[in-house]
Amino acid sequence: MTRTRIVRWLRVLLPLVALAILSTMFLFSRQPDGDASIPYAEVDAEQMAREPRIVAPEYAGVTDDGAEVTLRALDATPATDERDAALQQVALEWVRPDGLSAHLTAPDAGVGQDLIALSGGVDISLSSGWTLSAPEVEAATDRSHLGASNGVVATGPFGRITSDDMELQPKAAPSDAAEDENPAVLSFSGSVRLLYQP
Repeated sequence: MTRTRIVRWLRVLLPLVALAILSTMFLFSRQPDGDASIPYAEVDAEQMAREPRIVAPEYAGVTDDGAEVTLRALDATPATDERDAALQQVALEWVRPDGLSAHLTAPDAGVGQDLIALSGGVDISLSSGWTLSAPEVEAATDRSHLGASNGVVATGPFGRITSDDMELQPKAAPSDAAEDENPAVLSFSGSVRLLYQP
């Protein structure tokens, strides 16, 4: 058999083999799985219409005295005439011009006029090495101020402090002083107890 005849036979046979393979693919293909359809979020449309929510909101701003405030949450309910905005699974970053920073986390928060009120058990980590926990903490958005008034437990480089109240804010300074010359001070008041651990 000459080479030319082989090429002619292959021109006929190869397309036929390709058609046979394609037809078997379509004949023996599986039925589509109804459970493998595109997943949709399971939400209650009526509840979403009654209570609109914002997913993964983020707020960033700078206070009058230069502190940077960044607020993130899992979701938020916008404010209405009857109530302030409410957030869930909140993380707040607070950075002062003098370099001091605080990281706060809480299950819940309310946002009002010039104030973020974290609640449900607030954990605070300061860049100075302090860690604090309190039931509620208020963070001002118009000035550098963090405060707790329902009991605080703080762990620092030299021991453990429990107190009724806590404030983190700049100390009083002359009006002509630069922001970085007016460092923030962590102060405890009320019934204060120190357990010194050298």
